[in-house]
Amino acid sequence: MKTYMAKAEAVERKWYVVDASGVPLGRLASKVAAILRGKNKPTFTPNVDTGDFVIVVNCDKVKLTGKKLEDKYYRYHTGYIGGLKEVSYKKLIAEKSDLAVYEAVKGMLPKNSLGRDMIKKLKVFKGPEHNHEAQQPVELKLF
Repeated sequence: MKTYMAKAEAVERKWYVVDASGVPLGRLASKVAAILRGKNKPTFTPNVDTGDFVIVVNCDKVKLTGKKLEDKYYRYHTGYIGGLKEVSYKKLIAEKSDLAVYEAVKGMLPKNSLGRDMIKKLKVFKGPEHNHEAQQPVELKLF
């Protein structure tokens, strides 16, 4: 039996729109990461980027379960000595909800050049409007 190996040039990519209203952040990120990676296709090949484009709208209405809104922190480093910064997810979702969704999805992709190419196919918007109407994206129901 032969094993199918996808070629990077022959990959057919679709555009999907995902509404994040009322969806838990982790569940949204895992489903979006699987689509970006191409795991929903029968032509999935682990070493080739076979994924589709994903547009996430209404990311300011994403929710966190339990006490994560108060207890969980987004940490980053400025690059200077003692430059570790912490922001609670309550403040992060209120001010930069697109960053929260972006980082959650990025953490679920491979940590190599393939993952860096995959994350470029993710577009995150705070409101219900996006500027990718020309690509004719298909509405995707995750739950």
